Amino acid sequence: MAEHDANHRFAAEATVEPDHIVRARAHALELGASPISAPVGAQCAVIAAASRALNIVEIGTGAGVSGLWLLYGSPRATLTTIDSEPEHLGAARQSFAEARIPPARARFITGRAADVLPRMNEASYDIVLVDADPEGVIEYVEHGLRLVRAGGTVLVPRVLGNGAVADPVRRDRVTAAYRSLIHETQSSPAVIGALSIVGEGLLQLTTRPSE
Repeated sequence: MAEHDANHRFAAEATVEPDHIVRARAHALELGASPISAPVGAQCAVIAAASRALNIVEIGTGAGVSGLWLLYGSPRATLTTIDSEPEHLGAARQSFAEARIPPARARFITGRAADVLPRMNEASYDIVLVDADPEGVIEYVEHGLRLVRAGGTVLVPRVLGNGAVADPVRRDRVTAAYRSLIHETQSSPAVIGALSIVGEGLLQLTTRPSE
């Protein structure tokens, strides 16, 4: 356990967060939002860069930290971000403006993801990040897999539930949903799945092209 904690601490301290994302993180904490950690954000940026993402959907805006990390990795991408909290979206708009993200590269949608996602075009996005109501995570991931193109990626931060998922005694609804999501996607022939334990955890699901 001590080695595990030391590795987490080292990864957190070694990650250099760009100044504009540091400012967005401060806004998020002032609002009481819970932004993804810098190590997880950096992983999202690498995936966005490696996939040369041009169209990204984010479910759960917060104050813009995760969206800024994704655009940091893929500067040419357009981000569609969905959140039910107008205050969070307002903070994200401010953070994007301070980061000098052109307005045409960010689309902010106020609403429940469960209502918005069914209306979005399938197989049209390179990345879908799911960071919303954990009780709806399986539904949101299913939508995400429908929305991404063949070879596109769905990203799910916080999937380890602060250690709850690894604890066999924990059987509450959210923990069971995360545990089920991990097990089912790891054995699914439709995706290539990887689970990172850095930070709060990040599940990465890349769809396989149909044969």
